[in-house]
Amino acid sequence: MHNVVKPIFFIYLFICYSISSALAQQTSQIRGIVVDSLSKEAVDFASVSLLSPTQQPIKHVQTDEKGGFSLEGIPAGNYILRISFLGYERFERNPLFVTAGKNVDLGTIQMRMSQENVLREVVIEGQTPTMEVGIDRKVFDVSQSIVSEGGTTSDLLQNVPSLSVDMDGNVGLRGSTNVRILIDGKPSALAGSNINTLLESLPANSVQRIEVMSNPSSKYDPEGQGGIINIILKKNIRTGFNGMVRGGGGSYNNYNGGLDLNYRDSKFNYFTGYNYNRRNAPGNGYNDNQYLNGSRVYNTSDNQRTGNNHMIRLGADYFLNEKTTIGLSGNMSIRDNIRREDLYYTYYNTSGSATGTSERYTRQNEDDRAYDLNLDFKREFKREGEELMANVSYGRSKEDGIQTFNQFASDPSISIDNDRINDTYEDGNNTNIQIDYTLPFSGDQKLEAGYRTTLRNGNEQQLSDIRNPQTGQYERDYDLTNDFNIEDIVHALYANYQNKLTDKLGYQVGLRAEQAYLNTEYISYDPELSPEDRIAKGRLDYFRVYPSVYITQELANDQSLQLSYTRRVNRPRGWQVNPFVDVSDPLNLRQGNPNLMPEDIHSMELGYNKKWGKVSLTSTVYHRITNDVIQMIVDSANVETNATFSSFQNISQNRATGIELISQFTVGPRMDFMANFNGNYLAFKGSEEFGVAENSGFNWDANLTANGRIAKGLTAQLRANYMAPRVMAQGKSFDMVMVDAGFKLAVLKDKGSLMLNVRDIFNQRRFGGEQFTAQFNRQFQRRMMQGPMAMLTFSYRFGMKLPDHKEDRDKQQNNGDEMGGGEQF
Repeated sequence: MHNVVKPIFFIYLFICYSISSALAQQTSQIRGIVVDSLSKEAVDFASVSLLSPTQQPIKHVQTDEKGGFSLEGIPAGNYILRISFLGYERFERNPLFVTAGKNVDLGTIQMRMSQENVLREVVIEGQTPTMEVGIDRKVFDVSQSIVSEGGTTSDLLQNVPSLSVDMDGNVGLRGSTNVRILIDGKPSALAGSNINTLLESLPANSVQRIEVMSNPSSKYDPEGQGGIINIILKKNIRTGFNGMVRGGGGSYNNYNGGLDLNYRDSKFNYFTGYNYNRRNAPGNGYNDNQYLNGSRVYNTSDNQRTGNNHMIRLGADYFLNEKTTIGLSGNMSIRDNIRREDLYYTYYNTSGSATGTSERYTRQNEDDRAYDLNLDFKREFKREGEELMANVSYGRSKEDGIQTFNQFASDPSISIDNDRINDTYEDGNNTNIQIDYTLPFSGDQKLEAGYRTTLRNGNEQQLSDIRNPQTGQYERDYDLTNDFNIEDIVHALYANYQNKLTDKLGYQVGLRAEQAYLNTEYISYDPELSPEDRIAKGRLDYFRVYPSVYITQELANDQSLQLSYTRRVNRPRGWQVNPFVDVSDPLNLRQGNPNLMPEDIHSMELGYNKKWGKVSLTSTVYHRITNDVIQMIVDSANVETNATFSSFQNISQNRATGIELISQFTVGPRMDFMANFNGNYLAFKGSEEFGVAENSGFNWDANLTANGRIAKGLTAQLRANYMAPRVMAQGKSFDMVMVDAGFKLAVLKDKGSLMLNVRDIFNQRRFGGEQFTAQFNRQFQRRMMQGPMAMLTFSYRFGMKLPDHKEDRDKQQNNGDEMGGGEQF
């Protein structure tokens, strides 16, 4: 494996430097800060374009969260600088002179609110999610995604390069589903113990951008094998009263609707919102277990998941003075879920003849309730860029459920689990406390430091009753009746230092120290056990340091190189550590493991970025080593019933070496594309203890998003994704194809939008694969939807701007607005 990794890195490094040397020349930098002319608030993600005197595009960037921008590698000459943002008058500097080797600092650039209707939508020439590359992240603007309109954030994430979402809603980054998901830069207390549930409830149109950090710095939580995905919700920086109403419906009786309201003046910003989402997902699948003695059990499944989700958001920001802002917000989520699964089994003997059949019907009803409260504080100091930010959030979630099982067999000799009722209950709370401080020493040199504590407590209870066939009465089954308590605590301190060795060579080094605890308690109610044997406790207590190092070389002709190393961790969570046995399928049992160790990950990346006119390329070669790998292992089969048993285990090590390519290119004023390719060689060391042999192979996936302007006010988007078969610890997965399309029509003088999309046009989205064990081989497949999903959505923006009198402007300039609307949609 090492013989493969080293040549890839050296060849890649040689090619990158060869290109840069051939094109090297003395260039300059253009930088500035964009702010609102009234509030002096930073205008983040404004579009900054550098043009030639003949209006030909030279370079394009977007301002960061502080309104700053930097155009690198600019040759000497005369240019035009344009800055634009929705709701503002366009800023233009013409001409702009650049002298060879001398940087141009434009200082603070003030943008005025447009005197026209600030809510008027602009015509989007191309709807591709705009990608910007930072020192430790890629940022994708997904606010204009058509194919995800009317869907959820889970649907939206499938349309972001490098990301994938499997049948269980698990989000993957470069093939790894062990990723950390943040909402507005912090763990969502609303999510409870399952972030997937929140992503399937949060509307896609509430998201502004997605930040993908495959190798995040020490400032961020090191949780997640693949990295961090930060979901930034939409914000409103307009003064006055504004709002948006939307609604839609689609196939399989899926519906959505919502209302967002915002009022802002010079001292306060009030916001509220309500979203409703009805999800209906009829699916199917099969399991084919072929035992080495020649017998076989084959089953098909017909399933359906239906749920009504209500989300309410309420909050306010108070601008204490021009440097200090306090924000208070809350969210509430009410969900009900109805799940149905019908399993149909056929049993075969060792000679291949069918010996009988059985049918099993599962019904589950759940009621979920959750809320969170957030207190945010931001203080800016006299030195530009120096700031202190703090957050305290608390959330609680509860879930009550009833699950019933009924099974019937054609032959009495067939072992079945008949007439079972499980009463489940979950109660969890999350607390997040963090403080972040930034101290700049110069334009290139700064120090970041902070502290964070996260506390998560959860209680999960299951009462299981089974009907006695002799008496007809339900009796308590103590094998499946128990309590499970979990306490997950992490205390962290971090520091990051950033500077430049030369005008083109910069670095960032960081260190994060964490003390983590994972305490579990398993309680049995079996009266035949002695009191001391009914409780089993587990404790995981460990201290680790997580360094991060970044070296960035800016090259001529709009090129750059970056080398980085980080250490990360993947802590066992949720049902991975819950020892409850999942009996939904009695012939394929699954169980968590409270004794799991955290994964230890070492990640290295080498990236090269280049732009040729209307074509840009972001490429990365990466190598990841994961120790104590957590995998679901199928390790036994019952001789009498042929029931398989799976559990999570630590199985030594895996190594992944790969390359990722992301390119944006424009073929004309009416069409543009974004393409992504990710391929890696994955090798599992295996585990002699669990009978897992070494396994390795090449995994790859690719996707293409095309955007076109068909006519004035009418745009279209098409996305195609292919995932090749992937290597697993005990086998490989099947390949998968997904094609989505959407159209958007501006109506009602551009205040309204009518959007139609179809997801999985060719009905090819399914997850399946093959597993190989010492006792049997398995082939399986699952579909979350039984066919294409179409959705029609209408949205309408309304509102007014406060009067723009001189006295109002003076008042706003004196008071200042710093946070830009908090975190409201």
